[in-house]
Amino acid sequence: MSGFFISFEGGEGSGKTTQIKRLNEALIVAGRKAVMTREPGGTAAAEAIRTLLLTGAGDKWGPVAETLLFQAARVEHAELIRGALANGEIVLCDRFLDSTLVYQGIGKGLGLEYIRELHRLTLGNLLPDIVLVFDIAPEEGLKRAKHRAGNETLFENMNIGFHERVREGFLSLAKARPEHYAVIDTGLGVDEVAEAVWNVIKRYMGL
Repeated sequence: MSGFFISFEGGEGSGKTTQIKRLNEALIVAGRKAVMTREPGGTAAAEAIRTLLLTGAGDKWGPVAETLLFQAARVEHAELIRGALANGEIVLCDRFLDSTLVYQGIGKGLGLEYIRELHRLTLGNLLPDIVLVFDIAPEEGLKRAKHRAGNETLFENMNIGFHERVREGFLSLAKARPEHYAVIDTGLGVDEVAEAVWNVIKRYMGL
């Protein structure tokens, strides 16, 4: 069996982490092995960059520096992803390139082509097979995010206009390539969202 790469995307508080766990459970029942990971992070070096990046004020980095740090973490993380895919495993990744495209490219105005070219130069064609976009109204997502533990508040501290651009950015990417993206309505209950995700993955993977 060949590997399969699934990324989970969405704004703050969209419930991605919960749904990664639920999908992993469903895949185990279906007899498939999955690797759960996250960005930035997944390896020791990338986790160190995560701590540097995500703590503190939302404007502590300029868009270029912020993007380069995210991509540096992604380069470190890529070895884990490629190894799992080579072993025929399914990779469930909490954020990948689309988050950088949307948060820095659209939200902070850096532009999409700069980020796509940076990714091509550093990681070639390493991209998810399917991107799940968890859609949530920014006000509701930020309300949920405030209840999370920890001090990773870099983007939670950004203004509502930024979060609205992030939401529209994800939806615009999904609209442009519907064969590569699936938009999940997070207004449903947790179980209903998990069922919607499972139906998408079964269709894409032929399970």
